[in-house]
Amino acid sequence: MSEKVVVGLSGGVDSSVAAYLLKQQGYDVIGVTMQVWNFDDAPDCAAKSSVEDAKKVASALKIPFYVFDFKNEFRKYVVDRFAAQYASGRTPNPCLICNRYVKWEALLNRANALGAEYVATGHYARIDRLANGRYSIVNSLTAAKDQTYALYNLTQDQLAHTILPIGKFEKTRIREIAEEAALPVAAKPDSEEICFIPDGDYAAFLKKEYSLDDGKGKFIDTDGNVLGEHRGIIHYTIGQRKGLGIAFGKPMYVKQINPEDKTVTLSSNEKLFEKDVVADNVNFMAYSMDELVEMSKNGETFIGKIRYNHRGDECSISFTDENGARLIKNENDIKQIRVMAHFEGGVRAPAPGQALVIYDRNGNIACGGEILSSC
Repeated sequence: MSEKVVVGLSGGVDSSVAAYLLKQQGYDVIGVTMQVWNFDDAPDCAAKSSVEDAKKVASALKIPFYVFDFKNEFRKYVVDRFAAQYASGRTPNPCLICNRYVKWEALLNRANALGAEYVATGHYARIDRLANGRYSIVNSLTAAKDQTYALYNLTQDQLAHTILPIGKFEKTRIREIAEEAALPVAAKPDSEEICFIPDGDYAAFLKKEYSLDDGKGKFIDTDGNVLGEHRGIIHYTIGQRKGLGIAFGKPMYVKQINPEDKTVTLSSNEKLFEKDVVADNVNFMAYSMDELVEMSKNGETFIGKIRYNHRGDECSISFTDENGARLIKNENDIKQIRVMAHFEGGVRAPAPGQALVIYDRNGNIACGGEILSSC
């Protein structure tokens, strides 16, 4: 009997080709679309039409198709957290949490109920099992579409039951395969919108859904001097230049968001660069902390990324507890562990709420966590 795999069909070309490739490889494929939000008030939203596109793909591939309702899980783990992070002056990436708790954890539970051992998606990433026995997300073949950053917090158990069929292909080849297989979405453009905010207006969404309107506050410089008035901290993110609403006579950028006194600190672009970035809620992937500590002690360097579209820069890493004490061995409660990456050349505008993802020199994700601060 062939192995059964549930494929998350988004209605796009990548996940459709993933399902096609798995069927060609002899898997017993089941297509599933995850309904995560109510789009009744946005009838033209691309996310809403994706269900119909996924259904057409499943029909073309002659595979079973289900729509799973994950709205409760999505609200709890992703959207509520998204709102809370913005209210606290952070810049969250909802896809990072969605991947861990909805697209994998919730989907794997449903997949098991269908008798499937694996889940699969159309992410541009690969999975490898290393000599130390651990599973790792590995850079995809196509650097321009690489999505490994967004998968840094998947667990070892989740990785053991995951297949990523398109990570070894260039995007152009995926389009060609879709055309060769006569998939109905072969020419569909890629979607880059946040699924629950299709118009991209985060502030309007937060006001409507969570009544978040923190009121006006002050722009200040790094010396504390008042520069003007802003619209409210939910309108800004670290590194932002456009949309400040005031002409300063020179380029000014958001350096820090301070929810306690509702001030937004502005600076020159040069002052956005930081050498040390700290993250907590660390997920160890390719290596245990003990292994990473030993590698660091031996002078090994890594590649660190601080946002999705960051190309990555060389860094050294170390681990501390929540009080800043340097760790030299593993501890039971890894939630208290923090990873610090030192970038000798500095990195621009590390934003609390985004992820710090550490790769080894072979493209394996070593570990990652949520950015707390820069030092």
